[in-house]
Amino acid sequence: MAKLLGIDVGTSGCKVLLIDETGRVLKEASAEYPLSVPQPLWSEQNPEDWWAGVQKCLAEIGEAAPDAIGVTGQMHGAVFLDERDEVIRPAILWNDQRTSEECREIDDTVGMSNVRSITCNPPLTGFQAPKVLWLRNHELSNYQRLRSVLLPKDYIRFKLTGVKATEVSDASGTGLFDVPNRQWSQPMMAALELDSSLFPDAAESFTATARTQAVAGLNAGIPVVGGGGDQAAGAVGTGAVETGVISVSLGTSGVVFTAIERPEYDPAGAAHTFCHANGGWHAMGVMLSCGGALRWYRDTIFPGGSYDAISAEAAGAPVGSDGLTFLPYLSGERTPHNDPFARGAFAGLTLGHTRSHISRAVFEGISFGLLDGMNLLRGLGAQAEEIRVTSGGAKSRFWLQMLADMFGKPCVTLETDEGPAFGAAILAGVGAGIWPDVASACKTVVRQKTVTEPASGDYSAAYERYRKLYAQTREWNLS
Repeated sequence: MAKLLGIDVGTSGCKVLLIDETGRVLKEASAEYPLSVPQPLWSEQNPEDWWAGVQKCLAEIGEAAPDAIGVTGQMHGAVFLDERDEVIRPAILWNDQRTSEECREIDDTVGMSNVRSITCNPPLTGFQAPKVLWLRNHELSNYQRLRSVLLPKDYIRFKLTGVKATEVSDASGTGLFDVPNRQWSQPMMAALELDSSLFPDAAESFTATARTQAVAGLNAGIPVVGGGGDQAAGAVGTGAVETGVISVSLGTSGVVFTAIERPEYDPAGAAHTFCHANGGWHAMGVMLSCGGALRWYRDTIFPGGSYDAISAEAAGAPVGSDGLTFLPYLSGERTPHNDPFARGAFAGLTLGHTRSHISRAVFEGISFGLLDGMNLLRGLGAQAEEIRVTSGGAKSRFWLQMLADMFGKPCVTLETDEGPAFGAAILAGVGAGIWPDVASACKTVVRQKTVTEPASGDYSAAYERYRKLYAQTREWNLS
């Protein structure tokens, strides 16, 4: 029976997963690495830390000859390499907000309508293209050394194979990719005076792009498929590769994701439209602080408490938290506001509120952010027949019920919830010929675990308060 390896280069750590062709997890390993915040709103990592973590995981897995490898990881980051393929400076990550001026530069230079018709998205601070311009505008000596720009997972591909390559789902999040035509946009690069040789060839996610060298305990010659950005690969792992199925990821960031048949995009840029790993396209809403906001709450207001204890306490307060509202914009926000300067807030506190109310308000505020994303996808024609909830928050029955009530649809958890690494391994199997296509693979290996039906929770009034609060507080964030 075939063995398939998935490698996920996350923000807080990496994960490596070995599965067989039934989807059974044979082995898994993980490693953590540091995150650097050299200035407020900046976020960087050393790519060599990723590689060290991956090597540690591969050694722990101890499988020298899997049939194929898939790679995935945090999207949008920029790894800058010189002519010797050495890292020039720390990688700038997806949640870094330093490039607001460069985003305006892209719109001014290329034209707002042109940018959106080509990339199906506005230029966002997290995207790779403004990071390259920032390097040119602020670190000219480093820019003059620049010969290659890679996304995080593609740096690991390079270390495994010696080949610089990417694939369409991750490339879609650079801000330089022609999403409808699934190729790099030469007009965008020409307008921005960027040499196209800086960027690697882009393949489909399930296509073999290179073969391993004899490194990190792996045999030479193992095919490495394109893989996917973490959201596309994660959606493969949940089976969100056909219309009607929407995946909701409750990780550090929160993502509402659906496959779409055509590259339709939100004119306001509040939702993202990218190439999907299944050969089609997908739309998604992304909130920057989902589980991250809950972790902040635990660490600062609930010291020593567990997530289970927080949810148990939150369950003791009524729906709507007796008028208390939490805005989860602790790292700026993408969907629906595209505002890097957005800030979090509690509003409506009274002497009658307890920590139980505050805990519930945090869960509700995060969930309302996801509901914003869900409503945007519905506006693009998405049909939500079933919601598949994944990542750490999917373990909370309290949170699942809240989401089912807000979305008005059943929320499903899965037998295997191993995140993007599982999807990357599935893509590796398609590339190796184990399955004829991504949809067939998902039908074979993705299986339901639990179903939470909507109950009687009515969040409409609380949601309306939430939606109004951002506009009422926005000017505070600019002063």
